[in-house]
Amino acid sequence: MSDNTRIGEKIYCANCIHCKLVRIAAGNGSQYYLRVKCDAGKWKKKLGEEKVYKYFTVARRTIDYCDAYEPMGDTKTFLKELKKNLPIKDEIYSY
Repeated sequence: MSDNTRIGEKIYCANCIHCKLVRIAAGNGSQYYLRVKCDAGKWKKKLGEEKVYKYFTVARRTIDYCDAYEPMGDTKTFLKELKKNLPIKDEIYSY
């Protein structure tokens, strides 16, 4: 367990190698939303299906502990840069 996964400390999912950006179809098929998911399968709904989050909110997603957490670098620096580059609202993109 690394220093970033100490019990009682918040883990920012966005700084984990398993946090992946995915496209979710929208509109007429030539448009999409950006979403994030955990490719380690740690984000589940109550009935067991995979949970995805809106891309522009990913910097706020935290958990107390995760056995699959693999940080991509210094959390504070990573989140600072991420917040500068995230859209401020949910947007529809075109292919």
